[in-house]
Amino acid sequence: MIHRLLIVKTGQAVPEASADGRDFEHWFIDAMGPRRFDYTVVRVDRDEALPLPADVGAVLVTGSPAMVSDKAAWSERTAGWLAEAHRFGLPMLGVCYGHQLIAHALGGRVGPNPKGRRMGRARLLTSAEDDPLLGALPTQALFHVSHFEAVLEPPPRARVIATADHDPHHALHFGGRSWGVQFHPEFDGAITASYIRARAHVLQSEGHDPDSLLAELDPTPSGNRAGRAVLERFAQLATGR
Repeated sequence: MIHRLLIVKTGQAVPEASADGRDFEHWFIDAMGPRRFDYTVVRVDRDEALPLPADVGAVLVTGSPAMVSDKAAWSERTAGWLAEAHRFGLPMLGVCYGHQLIAHALGGRVGPNPKGRRMGRARLLTSAEDDPLLGALPTQALFHVSHFEAVLEPPPRARVIATADHDPHHALHFGGRSWGVQFHPEFDGAITASYIRARAHVLQSEGHDPDSLLAELDPTPSGNRAGRAVLERFAQLATGR
């Protein structure tokens, strides 16, 4: 049986990362397996209509250059749909903006990270060995990050399952089969490097050293092993395994 996975696309990657025509959805599909699901991509930032939750098997919400705290009309409509999908019990994974948007949809608070922008690699500290999504990860694992906002207050009944030194709510289990992660499990070193180069002037103006951030990246395919493990695990959960 092939399950339907809906990719809720909330924006597109920086041109430096998507110069080959590939974007968020392609990176996710590659990691989970092109034949694993019947994939549908909906560009909510372009006001494309979302299907009924009953017509979806699982949901993945992408990152975006937008800010959840701006509460754009398309974003708020999507938040309402995500709240309904959560109540319906769909397996959901929000990544970066998607993580924040699900948190906002369920009553949490999102805004600029008090510790500032983070780009490059971040060490995740998992705190829930029994969590179905992240519990099997090493206690400390490195992931790629690129974000300015964060979940400042998790929704009621959400559980923190991982933290980072710059973010106490870096991964959340929202209850049921809904999760959010601030890191980018679909990014590899090359993609992250493209983001750092694209934001080099902004990073410098905020006191960061882009060259140091680039030097910390692992350019080898194994450099994203932890990220792919998270997406593999979500794919298993989405298909009932």
